[in-house]
Amino acid sequence: MKLATLKQGGRDGTLVVVSRDLSVYREVPAIARTLQAALDDWDSIEPQLRQIYEALNSGALEGQPFDQAACASPLPRAYQWADGSAYINHVELVRKARNSEVPASFYSDPLMYQGGSDDFIGPRDKVVANKDWGIDFEAEVTVVTGDVKMGATAQEAANAIRLVMLVNDVSLRGLIPAELAKGFGFFQSKPASAFSPVAVTPDELGEAWHDAKVHLPLVVHLNQQLFGKPNAGVDMTFNFGQLVAHVAKTRNLGAGAIIGSGTVSNKQGSLHGSSIKNGGVGYCCLAEVRTYETIEQGQPATPFMDHGDTVRVEMFDAAGNNIFGTIENTVDTSPFTA
Repeated sequence: MKLATLKQGGRDGTLVVVSRDLSVYREVPAIARTLQAALDDWDSIEPQLRQIYEALNSGALEGQPFDQAACASPLPRAYQWADGSAYINHVELVRKARNSEVPASFYSDPLMYQGGSDDFIGPRDKVVANKDWGIDFEAEVTVVTGDVKMGATAQEAANAIRLVMLVNDVSLRGLIPAELAKGFGFFQSKPASAFSPVAVTPDELGEAWHDAKVHLPLVVHLNQQLFGKPNAGVDMTFNFGQLVAHVAKTRNLGAGAIIGSGTVSNKQGSLHGSSIKNGGVGYCCLAEVRTYETIEQGQPATPFMDHGDTVRVEMFDAAGNNIFGTIENTVDTSPFTA
Protein backbone atom coordinates (compact mmCIF):
# COMPACT_ATOMS: atom_id res chain seq x y z
CA MET A 1 0.00 0.00 0.00
CA LYS A 2 1.19 3.53 -0.80
CA LEU A 3 0.27 6.61 1.23
CA ALA A 4 1.06 10.31 0.85
CA THR A 5 0.20 13.65 2.45
CA LEU A 6 -0.97 16.62 0.43
CA LYS A 7 -0.08 20.17 1.45
CA GLN A 8 -3.64 21.11 2.33
CA GLY A 9 -6.02 20.86 5.26
CA GLY A 10 -3.79 22.22 8.02
CA ARG A 11 -0.23 21.83 9.24
CA ASP A 12 -0.39 18.02 9.21
CA GLY A 13 -1.77 17.95 5.67
CA THR A 14 -4.32 15.56 4.18
CA LEU A 15 -3.75 11.82 3.99
CA VAL A 16 -4.30 10.21 0.58
CA VAL A 17 -4.02 6.69 -0.77
CA VAL A 18 -1.90 6.54 -3.94
CA SER A 19 -2.06 3.91 -6.68
CA ARG A 20 0.85 1.53 -7.14
CA ASP A 21 1.98 3.29 -10.34
CA LEU A 22 1.73 6.70 -8.62
CA SER A 23 -0.73 7.94 -11.23
CA VAL A 24 -3.83 8.66 -9.12
CA TYR A 25 -4.83 9.22 -5.51
CA ARG A 26 -7.90 9.21 -3.32
CA GLU A 27 -8.61 11.29 -0.22
CA VAL A 28 -9.94 9.29 2.73
CA PRO A 29 -11.39 11.78 5.26
CA ALA A 30 -13.94 9.28 6.54
CA ILE A 31 -11.15 6.85 7.44
CA ALA A 32 -8.29 9.09 8.61
CA ARG A 33 -7.60 12.76 8.00
CA THR A 34 -3.84 12.51 8.56
CA LEU A 35 -1.18 9.84 8.38
CA GLN A 36 -0.50 10.24 12.10
CA ALA A 37 -4.18 9.52 12.84
CA ALA A 38 -3.93 6.36 10.74
CA LEU A 39 -0.80 5.22 12.57
CA ASP A 40 -2.39 5.87 15.96
CA ASP A 41 -5.12 3.33 15.17
CA TRP A 42 -3.30 1.24 12.57
CA ASP A 43 -4.86 -2.17 13.26
CA SER A 44 -8.33 -0.76 12.63
CA ILE A 45 -7.54 1.75 9.89
CA GLU A 46 -4.99 -0.15 7.78
CA PRO A 47 -7.55 -2.66 6.38
CA GLN A 48 -9.83 0.20 5.34
CA LEU A 49 -7.02 2.04 3.60
CA ARG A 50 -5.95 -1.17 1.88
CA GLN A 51 -9.45 -1.62 0.44
CA ILE A 52 -9.17 1.83 -1.16
CA TYR A 53 -5.70 0.99 -2.44
CA GLU A 54 -6.79 -2.25 -4.07
CA ALA A 55 -9.82 -0.54 -5.64
CA LEU A 56 -7.62 2.21 -7.08
CA ASN A 57 -5.22 -0.33 -8.58
CA SER A 58 -8.00 -2.44 -10.10
CA GLY A 59 -9.82 0.55 -11.56
CA ALA A 60 -12.91 -0.13 -9.46
CA LEU A 61 -12.47 3.28 -7.85
CA GLU A 62 -11.66 6.49 -9.67
CA GLY A 63 -8.88 8.72 -8.45
CA GLN A 64 -7.53 12.18 -9.12
CA PRO A 65 -4.19 12.72 -10.91
CA PHE A 66 -1.35 12.45 -8.40
CA ASP A 67 1.08 15.37 -8.38
CA GLN A 68 4.20 14.65 -6.33
CA ALA A 69 5.00 18.37 -6.20
CA ALA A 70 1.80 18.90 -4.18
CA CYS A 71 3.04 16.60 -1.42
CA ALA A 72 4.45 17.36 1.97
CA SER A 73 6.67 14.76 3.57
CA PRO A 74 4.33 11.85 4.46
CA LEU A 75 4.59 12.97 8.09
CA PRO A 76 5.01 16.78 7.88
CA ARG A 77 6.08 16.60 11.54
CA ALA A 78 6.67 13.64 13.80
CA TYR A 79 6.95 12.80 17.47
CA GLN A 80 10.32 11.17 16.87
CA TRP A 81 13.05 11.28 14.19
CA ALA A 82 16.16 9.30 15.11
CA ASP A 83 18.84 8.65 12.51
CA GLY A 84 21.46 5.93 12.71
CA SER A 85 24.68 5.13 10.91
CA ALA A 86 24.07 1.53 9.87
CA TYR A 87 26.57 1.54 6.99
CA ILE A 88 29.89 1.23 8.79
CA ASN A 89 31.80 1.71 5.53
CA HIS A 90 30.74 5.36 5.65
CA VAL A 91 32.04 5.70 9.22
CA GLU A 92 35.28 3.88 8.37
CA LEU A 93 36.01 6.23 5.49
CA VAL A 94 35.36 9.37 7.53
CA ARG A 95 37.54 8.08 10.36
CA LYS A 96 40.33 7.07 7.96
CA ALA A 97 40.37 10.56 6.47
CA ARG A 98 40.98 11.87 10.01
CA ASN A 99 43.62 9.18 10.71
CA SER A 100 41.34 7.85 13.42
CA GLU A 101 40.39 4.24 14.21
CA VAL A 102 36.79 3.10 14.38
CA PRO A 103 36.02 2.03 17.97
CA ALA A 104 35.22 -1.69 18.23
CA SER A 105 31.84 -0.89 19.80
CA PHE A 106 30.66 0.71 16.54
CA TYR A 107 30.36 -2.78 15.01
CA SER A 108 28.01 -4.03 17.75
CA ASP A 109 26.24 -0.91 19.01
CA PRO A 110 24.63 1.45 16.44
CA LEU A 111 25.43 5.13 16.29
CA MET A 112 22.27 7.22 16.62
CA TYR A 113 21.31 10.87 16.94
CA GLN A 114 17.95 12.51 17.54
CA GLY A 115 17.04 14.90 14.74
CA GLY A 116 14.59 17.77 14.65
CA SER A 117 11.12 16.49 13.82
CA ASP A 118 8.82 19.44 14.41
CA ASP A 119 9.13 20.67 10.82
CA PHE A 120 10.16 18.59 7.80
CA ILE A 121 10.43 20.13 4.34
CA GLY A 122 8.53 18.60 1.43
CA PRO A 123 10.08 16.30 -1.17
CA ARG A 124 10.18 19.13 -3.74
CA ASP A 125 10.91 22.02 -1.37
CA LYS A 126 14.05 24.13 -1.37
CA VAL A 127 16.91 23.65 1.05
CA VAL A 128 17.52 27.14 2.42
CA ALA A 129 20.99 27.54 3.93
CA ASN A 130 24.17 29.59 3.91
CA LYS A 131 26.77 28.33 1.44
CA ASP A 132 29.45 28.84 4.09
CA TRP A 133 27.80 26.14 6.23
CA GLY A 134 28.91 23.36 3.86
CA ILE A 135 25.59 22.17 2.43
CA ASP A 136 25.39 18.43 1.82
CA PHE A 137 22.70 15.85 1.12
CA GLU A 138 22.46 12.37 2.61
CA ALA A 139 20.31 9.81 0.79
CA GLU A 140 18.92 7.20 3.16
CA VAL A 141 16.13 4.70 3.78
CA THR A 142 13.84 5.19 6.78
CA VAL A 143 11.05 3.30 8.51
CA VAL A 144 7.99 4.47 10.42
CA THR A 145 6.93 2.43 13.42
CA GLY A 146 3.81 1.69 15.36
CA ASP A 147 4.02 1.64 19.16
CA VAL A 148 7.20 -0.06 20.39
CA LYS A 149 7.61 -0.95 24.04
CA MET A 150 10.79 -0.18 25.92
CA GLY A 151 13.19 -3.10 25.78
CA ALA A 152 11.70 -4.60 22.63
CA THR A 153 13.80 -7.24 20.89
CA ALA A 154 15.06 -6.67 17.35
CA GLN A 155 12.36 -9.04 16.05
CA GLU A 156 9.61 -7.30 18.01
CA ALA A 157 10.88 -3.97 16.72
CA ALA A 158 10.92 -5.26 13.14
CA ASN A 159 7.32 -6.45 13.54
CA ALA A 160 6.34 -2.91 14.54
CA ILE A 161 7.54 -1.37 11.26
CA ARG A 162 4.51 0.04 9.47
CA LEU A 163 5.97 2.03 6.57
CA VAL A 164 9.18 2.57 4.60
CA MET A 165 10.30 5.90 3.12
CA LEU A 166 13.37 7.57 1.60
CA VAL A 167 14.94 10.72 3.01
CA ASN A 168 17.33 13.48 2.07
CA ASP A 169 18.87 14.10 5.48
CA VAL A 170 20.38 17.53 4.92
CA SER A 171 23.70 18.12 6.66
CA LEU A 172 25.64 21.35 7.18
CA ARG A 173 29.17 19.95 7.22
CA GLY A 174 30.84 23.23 8.09
CA LEU A 175 28.96 23.40 11.39
CA ILE A 176 29.51 19.78 12.45
CA PRO A 177 33.12 19.88 13.77
CA ALA A 178 32.48 22.67 16.29
CA GLU A 179 29.29 20.99 17.50
CA LEU A 180 30.89 17.59 17.94
CA ALA A 181 33.83 19.18 19.71
CA LYS A 182 31.43 20.23 22.46
CA GLY A 183 30.75 16.55 23.10
CA PHE A 184 26.99 16.89 22.88
CA GLY A 185 26.15 15.91 19.30
CA PHE A 186 24.44 17.47 16.28
CA PHE A 187 21.96 20.32 16.47
CA GLN A 188 22.41 23.36 14.21
CA SER A 189 24.26 21.18 11.70
CA LYS A 190 21.13 19.09 11.08
CA PRO A 191 18.33 21.25 9.59
CA ALA A 192 14.98 20.00 8.32
CA SER A 193 15.02 16.77 6.29
CA ALA A 194 12.93 15.97 3.20
CA PHE A 195 11.17 12.61 2.91
CA SER A 196 9.90 10.85 -0.20
CA PRO A 197 6.46 11.85 -1.53
CA VAL A 198 5.14 8.36 -0.80
CA ALA A 199 5.46 6.00 2.16
CA VAL A 200 4.91 2.30 1.42
CA THR A 201 4.06 -0.70 3.54
CA PRO A 202 6.91 -3.25 3.64
CA ASP A 203 4.90 -5.86 1.73
CA GLU A 204 4.80 -3.45 -1.23
CA LEU A 205 8.54 -4.09 -1.67
CA GLY A 206 8.01 -7.81 -2.25
CA GLU A 207 11.20 -9.89 -2.18
CA ALA A 208 13.29 -6.73 -1.87
CA TRP A 209 12.20 -6.48 1.78
CA HIS A 210 13.79 -9.20 3.88
CA ASP A 211 15.97 -9.35 6.99
CA ALA A 212 14.42 -5.96 7.85
CA LYS A 213 16.41 -4.36 5.01
CA VAL A 214 15.55 -2.95 1.58
CA HIS A 215 17.62 -4.83 -1.00
CA LEU A 216 17.49 -2.33 -3.86
CA PRO A 217 19.80 0.40 -5.20
CA LEU A 218 19.23 3.93 -3.92
CA VAL A 219 19.64 6.19 -6.94
CA VAL A 220 21.03 9.71 -6.50
CA HIS A 221 21.46 12.38 -9.16
CA LEU A 222 23.30 15.66 -8.56
CA ASN A 223 22.50 18.37 -11.11
CA GLN A 224 21.03 15.73 -13.45
CA GLN A 225 24.19 13.61 -13.38
CA LEU A 226 24.11 10.13 -11.83
CA PHE A 227 26.05 10.43 -8.59
CA GLY A 228 25.31 7.17 -6.77
CA LYS A 229 23.42 3.89 -6.88
CA PRO A 230 24.63 1.81 -3.90
CA ASN A 231 22.42 -1.09 -2.82
CA ALA A 232 20.66 -0.34 0.45
CA GLY A 233 20.68 -4.01 1.44
CA VAL A 234 24.44 -4.43 1.04
CA ASP A 235 26.97 -3.58 3.77
CA MET A 236 24.19 -2.60 6.20
CA THR A 237 25.72 -3.63 9.52
CA PHE A 238 22.51 -3.10 11.52
CA ASN A 239 19.07 -3.85 10.07
CA PHE A 240 15.99 -1.80 10.86
CA GLY A 241 14.84 -4.18 13.59
CA GLN A 242 18.15 -3.64 15.37
CA LEU A 243 18.03 0.13 14.84
CA VAL A 244 14.49 0.44 16.20
CA ALA A 245 15.34 -1.81 19.16
CA HIS A 246 18.37 0.36 19.89
CA VAL A 247 16.17 3.46 20.12
CA ALA A 248 13.66 1.62 22.32
CA LYS A 249 16.25 0.26 24.77
CA THR A 250 15.42 2.84 27.45
CA ARG A 251 12.11 4.35 26.27
CA ASN A 252 8.79 3.58 24.64
CA LEU A 253 8.35 4.66 21.03
CA GLY A 254 5.02 6.09 19.99
CA ALA A 255 3.30 5.34 16.71
CA GLY A 256 4.76 7.50 13.97
CA ALA A 257 8.37 7.35 15.12
CA ILE A 258 10.78 7.64 12.15
CA ILE A 259 14.08 5.74 12.27
CA GLY A 260 16.74 6.28 9.60
CA SER A 261 19.48 4.04 8.26
CA GLY A 262 22.12 6.70 7.86
CA THR A 263 23.85 7.39 4.54
CA VAL A 264 23.71 4.32 2.30
CA SER A 265 27.27 3.27 1.47
CA ASN A 266 28.81 0.20 -0.17
CA LYS A 267 32.42 -0.97 0.18
CA GLN A 268 34.17 -0.45 -3.16
CA GLY A 269 37.88 0.17 -2.81
CA SER A 270 39.60 3.30 -4.02
CA LEU A 271 38.49 6.71 -5.21
CA HIS A 272 39.42 5.74 -8.77
CA GLY A 273 37.08 2.76 -8.76
CA SER A 274 34.26 4.08 -6.60
CA SER A 275 32.76 6.81 -8.77
CA ILE A 276 30.05 6.13 -11.34
CA LYS A 277 32.27 7.24 -14.23
CA ASN A 278 34.91 4.71 -13.18
CA GLY A 279 32.48 1.82 -12.86
CA GLY A 280 31.71 2.07 -9.15
CA VAL A 281 28.33 2.49 -7.49
CA GLY A 282 29.07 6.05 -6.44
CA TYR A 283 27.93 7.80 -3.30
CA CYS A 284 24.89 9.05 -1.38
CA CYS A 285 26.52 12.19 0.00
CA LEU A 286 29.25 14.64 -0.94
CA ALA A 287 31.16 14.02 2.28
CA GLU A 288 31.96 10.47 1.17
CA VAL A 289 33.60 11.41 -2.12
CA ARG A 290 35.44 14.23 -0.33
CA THR A 291 36.68 11.64 2.14
CA TYR A 292 38.05 9.44 -0.66
CA GLU A 293 39.77 12.52 -2.10
CA THR A 294 41.30 13.40 1.26
CA ILE A 295 42.61 9.86 1.80
CA GLU A 296 44.15 9.51 -1.65
CA GLN A 297 44.99 13.08 -2.67
CA GLY A 298 45.57 14.81 0.65
CA GLN A 299 42.62 17.19 0.38
CA PRO A 300 39.04 17.26 -0.92
CA ALA A 301 38.36 18.56 -4.42
CA THR A 302 34.58 18.20 -4.75
CA PRO A 303 32.72 21.26 -3.43
CA PHE A 304 29.64 21.20 -1.25
CA MET A 305 26.33 22.39 -2.70
CA ASP A 306 25.79 25.95 -3.87
CA HIS A 307 22.82 28.07 -4.91
CA GLY A 308 20.78 26.31 -7.61
CA ASP A 309 22.34 22.88 -7.12
CA THR A 310 19.74 20.11 -7.15
CA VAL A 311 19.80 16.63 -5.68
CA ARG A 312 17.36 13.90 -6.73
CA VAL A 313 16.78 10.71 -4.72
CA GLU A 314 14.74 7.71 -5.95
CA MET A 315 14.42 3.94 -5.72
CA PHE A 316 13.15 1.64 -8.46
CA ASP A 317 11.84 -1.91 -8.36
CA ALA A 318 13.17 -4.75 -10.52
CA ALA A 319 10.85 -3.70 -13.35
CA GLY A 320 12.07 -0.10 -13.27
CA ASN A 321 9.04 1.39 -11.54
CA ASN A 322 9.54 4.32 -9.17
CA ILE A 323 8.49 3.01 -5.74
CA PHE A 324 8.48 6.03 -3.44
CA GLY A 325 8.25 8.92 -5.87
CA THR A 326 11.07 11.43 -6.26
CA ILE A 327 12.79 13.67 -3.74
CA GLU A 328 14.16 16.68 -5.63
CA ASN A 329 15.56 19.50 -3.53
CA THR A 330 17.25 22.62 -4.88
CA VAL A 331 19.54 24.76 -2.74
CA ASP A 332 18.55 28.38 -2.10
CA THR A 333 21.25 30.54 -0.51
CA SER A 334 19.65 33.88 -1.47
CA PRO A 335 18.49 34.84 2.07
CA PHE A 336 22.16 34.80 3.11
CA THR A 337 23.65 36.82 0.24
CA ALA A 338 23.81 40.60 0.05
